[in-house]
Amino acid sequence: MAENSLSSRLQMAMRRLTGRGFLNENDIDEMMREVRLSLLEADVNFKVVKSFIQNIKEQAVGEKILKGLNPGQQVVKIVHDELKRIMGENAEGIHYHLSGLTTIMTIGLQGSGKTTAIGKLGVYIRKQEKKKVMFIAADVYRPAAIEQLKTIGKQIGVEVYEEGLIDARVIVKNGLDYAKKNGFDVVIIDTAGRLHIDEKMMQELIDVKEIAKPSEILLTVDAMTGQDAANIAKSFHDQLNATGAILTKLDGDTRGGAALSIREVSGIPIKFASSGEKMDAFEMFHPERMASRILGMGDVLTLIEKATESIDEDEAKNMMEKLMSDTFNYNDLLKQFKMIKRMGSISKILGFLPGMGNLKQATSQIDDKQFEKMGVLIHSMTEAERKDPKLIDTSSRRRERIARGSGMQVADLNRLRQALDAQKKMMKKMMNMDEKQLENLSKDPSKMMPTPSNKKGKGKGKGQFRIR
Repeated sequence: MAENSLSSRLQMAMRRLTGRGFLNENDIDEMMREVRLSLLEADVNFKVVKSFIQNIKEQAVGEKILKGLNPGQQVVKIVHDELKRIMGENAEGIHYHLSGLTTIMTIGLQGSGKTTAIGKLGVYIRKQEKKKVMFIAADVYRPAAIEQLKTIGKQIGVEVYEEGLIDARVIVKNGLDYAKKNGFDVVIIDTAGRLHIDEKMMQELIDVKEIAKPSEILLTVDAMTGQDAANIAKSFHDQLNATGAILTKLDGDTRGGAALSIREVSGIPIKFASSGEKMDAFEMFHPERMASRILGMGDVLTLIEKATESIDEDEAKNMMEKLMSDTFNYNDLLKQFKMIKRMGSISKILGFLPGMGNLKQATSQIDDKQFEKMGVLIHSMTEAERKDPKLIDTSSRRRERIARGSGMQVADLNRLRQALDAQKKMMKKMMNMDEKQLENLSKDPSKMMPTPSNKKGKGKGKGQFRIR
């Protein structure tokens, strides 16, 4: 996350207030200046910034807040609720027809990530709703768009209906007939994308809308375009009456200008957020969760959902039992690495945890290939060594052989041993906690992080666990 990002700046402004037992109007004004600057630098629409600041100040300078208990925390809640309000109170998914074909029309400028978003949406619908999906390639002005959609369709196992570079209206009509005859539940139409909005393009989209009569018209918007995204959304919405937006290239909350401007300026709700290159890097947009992420409060619900999708329940239960019985070994550690990899990068996972803001920044430089390196080390062990870590702990010859076989150093293997040991210690610590301690831990998981040792080693860098 960039230092000058919206999230970092807002969190800094909030930290100056929290913990104070008393606030006055000057304190609020000072915070509002910081917040205003943060929003403008994140390219949030000026009118949105103005109403945002005004609404917060009206609530924050009330007698109940200034003279109440924990006024700083109450102001943070007001900011959180206002962030949620301007992004849309509730999450809005796709409205499907109870029977028959549900048609989704996607629109957007060239370069907004529309074709990739279609692929991700198809995977999401198939996975979450268990529906049979088909794509229609109707972006006939860019030959590469049809090939790109076919490539994505082949990659994710979704059929693509295409007839080449003929009239888009004909393709859509024939494609819908084909989908009905072949028992598809959902059709997603890829329409013309241009570098800018023009009359010819808009007329074609209006004609396609008339033919398809879609239940959803989803506009793909590049999050990196900031407030321009909101103006583009308004132009499309005025003529096509879009039902929702897909915010693409939303890399965490580094910018946020588009997310905070679209709903207020155009009236279009953000329905989905897309980030990363993987086809499963796509999620329903929850305004409340995004507000929490921006303010560094974490997003445990999304983390739980990702974990549920990525991790087999029986597998997780078995691993927990092994940890508790102290029989956790290198085979189990390897499985755990694979589970984490399925959920995404380390820095992204930490971003979902409350109280982990500082740690997230510290680990943003961690190379996720560390897991692969550790995997190579584990595969260099014999089956007996993987099952019984003590064999390695008690033999320097084994350690040298494993390191040599993996093409790494004994120091790398020692870090792996420490990782296994840390897992066991963490579980023992949790088993000795009472209900109150476990409740506090759920609010701030950073308390489980190992505290650095004050013992000094005999050589440079000794006695420390480093990830490099």
